[in-house]
Amino acid sequence: MSQNRTARILVAEDEALIRLDLVEMLTEAGYEVVAQATNGVEAIALAKEFKPDLAILDVKMPELDGISAAQEIIEISPVLMLTAFSQKELVERARDAGVMAYVVKPFSINDLTPAIEIAMSRHLQMRSLKEEVTDLHERLETRKIVDRAKGILMAAMNLSEPEAFSWIQRAAMDRRISMKAVAQAVISPDSVPDR
Repeated sequence: MSQNRTARILVAEDEALIRLDLVEMLTEAGYEVVAQATNGVEAIALAKEFKPDLAILDVKMPELDGISAAQEIIEISPVLMLTAFSQKELVERARDAGVMAYVVKPFSINDLTPAIEIAMSRHLQMRSLKEEVTDLHERLETRKIVDRAKGILMAAMNLSEPEAFSWIQRAAMDRRISMKAVAQAVISPDSVPDR
């Protein structure tokens, strides 16, 4: 049994018998079903409340269909779609909504398990990449601000580029603040750097 087998899953299926069979199948496979919904609106509310590791949604549900619900739920957890329909249009809508897997009924646990594991794995990879992009963006912004501040210091204090960088570094260490904060203070029109 893989480490992910203890995954917490939300199931949203409007047909009671299919939902009960699905819950039983998942439980027997070692997954924990933390919530059950009968429509898309309920699925969104339960996803927000329980924050599952994965949401399994039927495409056709009352009030709000599964793909529309998935568009909101993917901000919380990865989504696996279940459907009796493999129409190209539905598959494209699911893909465009950010759905991680698409399983056509009838299905067995042997169909679901790989889809569940891959959906959760891809979701973790995507989240990690988003965090890395955010970090790189922040570092790039900091570098731009520090470079601008170096230019100001070089002109105002007749420093070389390495000296201006060292000045920012020392000021950050002395004041116990980030180099970005020092650079922003240098850039600020009312600041006058002192050696």
